[in-house]
Amino acid sequence: MSATKSDGELLRAIAADSDRHAFEELYRRYAPWLTARLRGRCADPSVVDDVVQETFLAIWRGKARYQQDRSTTGDAAGWLWRIGSRRLVDTLRGDGARGRLRQTLARLRHRDEASAEERVLAGVEHGDLAGALVRLSPELRAVLQATVVDGLTTREAAVLLGIPPGTVKTRAMRARKQLREALA
Repeated sequence: MSATKSDGELLRAIAADSDRHAFEELYRRYAPWLTARLRGRCADPSVVDDVVQETFLAIWRGKARYQQDRSTTGDAAGWLWRIGSRRLVDTLRGDGARGRLRQTLARLRHRDEASAEERVLAGVEHGDLAGALVRLSPELRAVLQATVVDGLTTREAAVLLGIPPGTVKTRAMRARKQLREALA
């Protein structure tokens, strides 16, 4: 029985040897997670499925190279999220009006059942919180988006935003403090 390989070991095996088994294991670990995260950003499941496929194809073809920081481990999820989210943005921008129409129709199709996230976001858009969020600097909003809305860990958010984990923690603390003051 072989030991379970770390994410970094899998990614290195894929990059160095085009190891199909390593690729399949990485896909099994992260495709469902990436799909769920991207569906929070895009209502069209076919677009999300295409983006997930393109993300993993980029890894397989070597267009996306994983560079593990020696001081951290476990940041492969953040790296995958960054690739996937950027590919989603590129795809949506490329679709133009037709893509926006498809997204709107897909959202309307599922309007009969508002998710908990939609109810919270509706409160954010129409409550005092919306104004408080708008007044935050873009850097603080980006950290809140990554850690609160997207549910990333500090390490994953750091990889996504391209800043050190300590900076993520500091910005999150400052954002919470400013929000508390604005809502008090």
